[in-house]
Amino acid sequence: MPNHLIRAAFALALSAAPLSAQGLEAEQIAPGIWVLEGPAEQRSADNLGNNATFGLIDTADGAILIDPGGTWAGAEALDAVIGRLTDHPITTVINTGGQDHRWMGNGYWQAQGAEVIASEVAVADQQARASLQLSMLRELVGEAGLARTNPAPADVTFSGHYAFTQGGVSVELFHQAPAHTPGDSFVWLPEAGIVFAGDIVFVGRLLGILEVSDSAGWIESFDAMAALEPRIVVPGHGPATSLATARADTRDYLVAMRAAMRAHIDAGGDILGAVAVDQSAFEHLDQFEALAGRNAQTLFQQMEWE
Repeated sequence: MPNHLIRAAFALALSAAPLSAQGLEAEQIAPGIWVLEGPAEQRSADNLGNNATFGLIDTADGAILIDPGGTWAGAEALDAVIGRLTDHPITTVINTGGQDHRWMGNGYWQAQGAEVIASEVAVADQQARASLQLSMLRELVGEAGLARTNPAPADVTFSGHYAFTQGGVSVELFHQAPAHTPGDSFVWLPEAGIVFAGDIVFVGRLLGILEVSDSAGWIESFDAMAALEPRIVVPGHGPATSLATARADTRDYLVAMRAAMRAHIDAGGDILGAVAVDQSAFEHLDQFEALAGRNAQTLFQQMEWE
C-alpha cells in the first residue's frame, strides 16, 4: 500500500478528533491515553519551546506526562490543555531525551509535586548542554517566554531499563543506545501496545542529525523499539502513526544516508561535497530544505572516523 494511503488509513483508525488549544493539538489514541502535538516549526515566543509531541497517560493514581515542555511557560501551557482532559494531577513526568522540550519544563512540574524520571545518560547530556540550550531559548522565545525556567534534573534515573506500575497501568522505559541525543529513551505501554518513542522517531518532517547524535545507535534504538511490534507509535515530532510510517520516515532515512555517505567517503569525497549526497527520496518531508544539507555535513564529520 502506498505510504500516503497507510497514513490515511491509520488516521481514520484513531478514535477522537483533535482538540486544539494553547498551540497544541490533543488527540485521544486509546482510553486514557492522549497525544499532545505541538506545532511543526522553530521554537518561538508563540509556542514557548513546545514544538514537539508530548504524551499523557491518565490513571486512577494520577496522570503521567511524557516530556514536560520546553520552558516553565511551556509546561504551564501543557498543564492548561491537560486540565481539559483529566481532573487528575500530573504525578509522574518522563524525560525521553536531552533536547530542551524533553526536560526544561521539569521545574514547573516538580513544583507541583511531580516526580521526574530519566535515563542516566539523558541527565548527563542535559547538564552538559543546559547553558547552551538556555542561551538558544533566550534568543528564540525571549526573556518573557524563558521566565522561571531552570535546568532541573530528574528525581529518578535509570540505566537501560526501568519499569513501574501506576494506577494499574504498566509502564516500561528503555534506553538502548544513543540516537538523536545520547540519552534518548522510549516509553512502552504493553497492555495498550503503544510506544512513545521520543526523538527516536520523527514523522512527517525530516529528522535532524545533531553534533551529539549517533546515527548507528539511532538505528539500533529504533530496532529495539520496533521489536516490541507496537500497535501505535507516538513520535517525538509529528502525529501518532503506524510502525510502517515511523520506519519509512526515520529508519529508512538513516539507513539510506549512512549508505550514501559511506560511498561518498570511500570515494574520497569531502565535507563540501557531502551536501550533494542524494536525499531526494525524502524531499517530501517537512523541513527538508532547512535540514538536508546540515544533516549531510554533520553525518560526514561523524562517519569520517568510523
